[in-house]
Amino acid sequence: MYANDGFCELDRRECLRLLARVPVGRIVHTRDALPAVLPVNFALDGDGGVLLRTSAASELVRAIAGSVVAFEADEVDAAGHSGWSVVVTGTATLVSDPGEHERLVRHGPRSWVPSPQEVFVRIEPELVTGRRLTGGRTMYGLDPVS
Repeated sequence: MYANDGFCELDRRECLRLLARVPVGRIVHTRDALPAVLPVNFALDGDGGVLLRTSAASELVRAIAGSVVAFEADEVDAAGHSGWSVVVTGTATLVSDPGEHERLVRHGPRSWVPSPQEVFVRIEPELVTGRRLTGGRTMYGLDPVS
């Protein structure tokens, strides 16, 4: 974390609690040796794994399967100059176990764009970090920037 930047670090438990409150995040991966960011809906698995449901033929699946990716979600209150951001970094894998796939069909995330052949991608939570800003400029008695 950066010293004296007005943010406080969040522990893993708090990060996962906050992630469970929001329906959409962003997956960060590499495409043609450049960073790419895509918004996705998601759900958390029991141990904090991030689950995505998407088309088996999607470019996203081809780009991330077996790769280390980052997943970020946040919540911002622009008027109150506050919010939080959480990043989960880990390896993205396709769920290949038939029993696990069936469980996720019933209880996992629902794709906002359904397709005939859907797969589940799981991001293993190898590193979970987060930070929160409360009060922002108003915390220091400064006028908000227009």
